[in-house]
Amino acid sequence: MKPSWDKLIGEYENNDKIVVADVDCTAEGKPLCDANGVRGFPTIKHGDPNNLEDYKGGRDYDALAKFASELKPVCSPSNKDHCDEAQLADIADKEKLSTEELQKIIDGIHIGALCWVLYELGYLRDE
Repeated sequence: MKPSWDKLIGEYENNDKIVVADVDCTAEGKPLCDANGVRGFPTIKHGDPNNLEDYKGGRDYDALAKFASELKPVCSPSNKDHCDEAQLADIADKEKLSTEELQKIIDGIHIGALCWVLYELGYLRDE
């Protein structure tokens, strides 16, 4: 599977909507893997960084490439057109919060998800 995965990484290297990446769960990536329920290797996850789902498809290049080509952006503060009414309401509520209030909500979130939340809410961007 590794050659197929590496080929896919290369194909999506400059894609601004889809990230295909490796995480070494035996080294620096171990906390991220633990937080996302990775127990065996290789494990493929996809979806919202705050709610990753297990990939259950084929492991050959054709199956992986087909799956990746069908991925769509998930709902987020920067992708509101992909949100349903409940998600839009949740985003609107969180956008009204102060930095301190947001900090209380995200204190328990893994650092990778924390950075994503702060970025998506505009706190880590020069806008």
